[in-house]
Formats: sequence, structure tokens, C-alpha cells
Amino acid sequence: MNAPVNPSDLSTATRRGLIVGAAMVGGSLLVGCSPADILSLGAQKVDSAFGPFVKIGADGWVTVISKHQEMGQGNHAGLAAIVAEELDADWSKVKVEEAPANAKLYGNTLMGVQGTGGSTAINNSWDQLRKAGAGARAMFVQAAAARFGAQAGDLTVKDGVVSDPKSGKSASFAELLPDAAKIKPPENPTLKDPKTFTLIGTDRVRRKDSLAKATGTARYTQDVQLPGMLVAMVAHSPRFGGKVKSFDAAAAKQVPGVVDVFEIPTGVAVTAQNTFAARQGRDALKVTWDDDKAEKRGSDVILAEYKQIAAGKGPAEIKAQAFETKGDAANAFGGDVFRASYDFPFLAHATMEPMNCVAQVQGNSVKLTFASQVQTLDQLNVAKVVGTLPGAVEIETLFAGGSFGRRANQDSDYVVECAHVAKKTGGKPVKLVWTREDDMTAGKYRPLTYHDVVVKLGADGFPAAWRHRIVTQSITKGMPMQKGLDETTVEGTKGSPYLKATPVVDAQVYMPELPVPVLWWRSVGATHTAFVMEHTIDQLARKAGQDPAAYRKALYQKAGAARHLAALNLALEKAGPTPTPGWTRGVAVHESFGSVVAQVAEVQVKDGEPKVGRVVTAIDCGVAVSPDQIAAQMEGGTCYGLSATLFGQVTLKDGLVEQTNFDTYRVLRINEAPQVETHIVPSGEHPSGVGEPGTPVIGPAVANAILAATGQATNSLPMVKA
Repeated sequence: MNAPVNPSDLSTATRRGLIVGAAMVGGSLLVGCSPADILSLGAQKVDSAFGPFVKIGADGWVTVISKHQEMGQGNHAGLAAIVAEELDADWSKVKVEEAPANAKLYGNTLMGVQGTGGSTAINNSWDQLRKAGAGARAMFVQAAAARFGAQAGDLTVKDGVVSDPKSGKSASFAELLPDAAKIKPPENPTLKDPKTFTLIGTDRVRRKDSLAKATGTARYTQDVQLPGMLVAMVAHSPRFGGKVKSFDAAAAKQVPGVVDVFEIPTGVAVTAQNTFAARQGRDALKVTWDDDKAEKRGSDVILAEYKQIAAGKGPAEIKAQAFETKGDAANAFGGDVFRASYDFPFLAHATMEPMNCVAQVQGNSVKLTFASQVQTLDQLNVAKVVGTLPGAVEIETLFAGGSFGRRANQDSDYVVECAHVAKKTGGKPVKLVWTREDDMTAGKYRPLTYHDVVVKLGADGFPAAWRHRIVTQSITKGMPMQKGLDETTVEGTKGSPYLKATPVVDAQVYMPELPVPVLWWRSVGATHTAFVMEHTIDQLARKAGQDPAAYRKALYQKAGAARHLAALNLALEKAGPTPTPGWTRGVAVHESFGSVVAQVAEVQVKDGEPKVGRVVTAIDCGVAVSPDQIAAQMEGGTCYGLSATLFGQVTLKDGLVEQTNFDTYRVLRINEAPQVETHIVPSGEHPSGVGEPGTPVIGPAVANAILAATGQATNSLPMVKA
């Protein structure tokens, strides 16, 4: 079985729960088998003498087998560098290949399933890939020692060449390959002292996929063309929870190129010979929807109900769950207190590439070709549809044009939808295509969320008592093994250094159920908790008559939050003593996915809208495998978070999504993007997350800059209303 799970790590607990639940066969757990054993029955394997993660060709090229999907975040570079460092390979002759779907060989060690998410790619692969590289190196050294008649300990390896300094003999990996491949890989190879790294932590670690993406040769799902392949589109209910009541397919079947029209669990599918015909056929459908159990409220109505719930006036069945309590809260909030409330809208993931999938079902044989983010879940869910073993569902993982959490969900919604269609195409492969409008109106969303905060300051100006109420949907409800508190609803508030430094805490969360489907969105709970905690702290500092940065430092010292303090100090140092003339600064610091990010944002209000100029970022993410990619992730995460802060919102009117494309769902444009500087806190600790921690910090940093300039707090997002 896998290593014990830290209950405070949501991404670990829920995904591990899913794998355990998936191992249930016929209502009972197969004794003597791990979940990964069961899920990998019939799965593909990589045939390599150097183990599942390394292949070396006759030409000496090293192929690193990546168990993590590349969706734009650039993790392949760091993963390959870990192997190349320990192997002492020639970095110019290292390439990356996606692993087949096989949970036993390629499971995420922090999740228990094969999948990419939670900013864990480098984190969970660090030890695994170091050993893989070091083991392969040892095999080549042993082969060279035998060939040279030398002692293995006397040999050196550099850029794929093994040398004997005493005799002057040398041989490349290509020359040694036949002999090295016969040697048994060592179970516990000697790893390098990080002080001797020559690749990791340098600017040499650059992306391996840039050329293919720049030239258009990188393969995405929409590029897939197979003999006899059909294209499918599905008419979904315009309201969440709606079902097909009846449909008339006569006009759709008259569209040239349309092959068939039929109902599936998620709506009415149209298959055709090409995308245009599928779209025209779907548009010609006449569907009557059953909305008896559908969501018919507007988002303004839902928010008003959330406010009542936070005040303790909601429906009796919606119970509060305490997530952090200490001290005597009953008598702690008398007299002058600080009060604030914050509301956050539903958000779309708005990936550059909408959802799509290619599936071929022939009896019990299934082949999926698409951008799979959590291969194990996709195997499991499709296997249920087809009636086969999960491991027998073959997946060819392609590049993805973004995800931000969208492609990783417990239902494998669009993948299962594709499988249902493929079951009816007589063995022909089918490409399911979602339009942008499908993605915006029939997708899954960052939950609408409401916070209510009351803080009593002590005589020293610091929080003496903190009451916090959060109202939001649970993302993990219904997942196997998920019991009690959904940590995604409170992460970033729970365990905050500000609460650690506060003597009395009364923090509770309410999780009402709605038909609106919700999902993790880049940085998950931190998307709202970071804003609330950091903007509240700025307001408390001003109420106490103290500088917000100094106020934070004092609280970090009280809480023993040394990493927060170091990141803030570095960001302030690099920002310099004064902002750009005409601009105001705001500060924010937040920990998520094991990393601490501090930002100093320079902001001015122009034509009634905030404009963000320079953003100075400091991150403590442990060992910085690829500094260039860390900077890229801070830049991308900052822009993604800023886009949501300024403009992002999905609103419902009578249960219908009002934003259907980028003309109504405004996103940050190039001319609106800030200049982001990234500075890395030196560390020798195990690598932690980078993909998501840059997203939640920019919002409160901007709000705090506006607060400094105008004295006005920001209590509702987005800042720029449609």
C-alpha cells in the first residue's frame, strides 16, 4: 500500500479515497491486492532495462518517461532534469515521453492514483526520479568498469560519457548500452550530494516542448485523425440538473454529414463525418428539457441565501462544521470589533483548449486518445461504462491546452460522455468536441463563496479573538472515503499563521448543496481564503495604526512562521524602498501546496479600473529544480489570479449561465498583464508546489494597494463588474 496520508492534505486524502473506493469489486475488497494492483490489471508497461522511468536508445539518447501530464505548466523540463542530473546525461540528448496509464508503475505517490494535480509533479517525483537516474548511471559505470578493467569508484560520468582518469579510457552511453542493459538495476543507488548538482537549479533547465509547440507539431486532441473516425457533439441541458424529456431528431438527420442522433445520460448526441456537420446537426435538434430538479435560481439569490446561512438563519439541515477553535469564544467579542464580509462568484476554468476526447470501443477493448489528467479515474469511469477492467482501458495521453483543475474530476464527465457515444458507433473511433459555449455553460466551476469575519483586537493592536464563517459548496462531497470536513473549503484559513497567533478562534464552515457542479480551480480553496485573510490583515493593521508589512512580520514571529517571514523580507527587499511614482503598493503573503509566496504589487486606478504594473514575487518552494519554469509559473499564476480578481465571474439568471464566451467572460489581455519579477528563497528542502501558489496572492495584494490609496476595502469580486 501507499504511504500514510496526512489528513490535512486534501489533495492526498480525496484522491487516495477515490483509489480505495475504486478497488471495490462486487462489493468486496480483493484480499491480498492493493488498489493499484487491481486498477493496473491489463495495463501497458514500458519495456526498458533501466526501469519504468528511463529508456536509452542505441544512439545514446535518454528518454524520460513522465507519469505527469503536460498541460502548459512545463513540468516535463523539471522531471527530465531530475533524471539527467543523477544520470549525468547530456542534457541536449534528453527527451520526454508520456507514460502509459498504469497506476501500479506510474501512480502519484501523494495521491495513490496516476494523475497530475495539486502542484505535486516535482514534489512526488523527486526521490523516485533521482533513484531512477542514479540507478541507470550505476549500471553504465559498472559496465564501463568491466570494459576498462577499472574500479567503479574511480570512474567519472559527464554528459553521457563514462571516463577512467587513470587510463584515459572513455565510452559513451551508446557504446556501453549493450553491456549496461544486462546489469540488474540497483535497489538503492547512491544519490548525489545536492551541493554537486550541475543541472538542477540552473537556467539550463528549459522546456523540452517549446519547439514542437512553436512549430505546430505538438499533438493535441483536436489534431487526432483516425481512419473512419466520427465527430460528436452533445446537446446538454441549459440548466444544471435538467434532463431530456423528449427530442425530435428529424431536422438534425437531414443535415449533410450527420450519421446518427441518440440519447445518452448527459443529453442528446449527434455523430457526424466532421465537426461542422456535428455542430449543424446539433443546432437543428429540438429538445424538450425536464427542469423539475434543475437549478432555477439566480446567483444573486444564492448569495443572499448564503448570507443568511452565515448569520445562522439558514435551513436547519445545513449544519456548521468547526474547523479551528481555541479559547473562550463566548465572551471574547464584546465592545469595539472589526467586521467584514466578502463574496466571490462562480468562476469558469476557461482553458484555451475546451474539453475533447477520442474514444474507440470494440467489445471490451477501449482506447482513449486525449489529454488525460488523472488517468486512473478516467480508466475507472470508462471501464464502468464499457464493462471491462480499468487497467484494460488504454490511454494515450496528449498535450493539453490548459486545465487549471478542469480535466481532473471524479466523474471524468466529458471522457465518460465520449465513451457513451463510442459504444454506439459500431467500433468506429469518435472524437467528442465541446465548443467554448459548451465549456462555459455545461462545465464545472469554482464555487460561489461567502465569508463573514469578526475580529477583536487586543491592547497591543493584534488579534485577540477571531470569528470566521465560510459558506461554500463542497468540492469533494460524494467522493469515496470523504467524510466530514471538506478541506478545500477552508484551506488557507485553517492553519493560517494569523489564527495561530490569535488566542481565541471560532471558525466554522457551512456547505450547502446546489445542482451547480463545482470543481477545484487553480489553487482551490486559496482562491478565496488568501484574499480574505490577507485583505483582513491589512485592514486590521490600519485599524491598529501600524504598517501592514511590519504588522505581518510581528504576527509571523508570534506564530513561528519563519518561511512566511523570509519570503516577505525577500519580496520587500527586491521591491525597493519606494514604489514607482504615481503608483501605490500592496503586500500579500500566502502558503499553499507546501510553498510560501509573498508579493508586492504596484497599482494605480485608471479610468475607473485598477491597473497593475510591477509585481515583485518571492517564493519558498524548497529545492528550485527549474528556476526558469518557476518564474514562468509565477508569471502565469499571477496573471490567471489577476484576471479573476479584476474581471472573472459566472453569473446565473433563472438558473441559466449568462457568460457563454470570452465576449461576456472577460479575461486579462496582454496589454493588461503586469511585469512580474520572481525571486526564489534559497532552500535545500524537498521541492514543493509551484503550479498553483502564484495564483491566490495577487488578488489581495491589489486590494491592499487600493486600500492604501483610497482607504476603501474590497469586499466583493470581481473588482470590475460587467
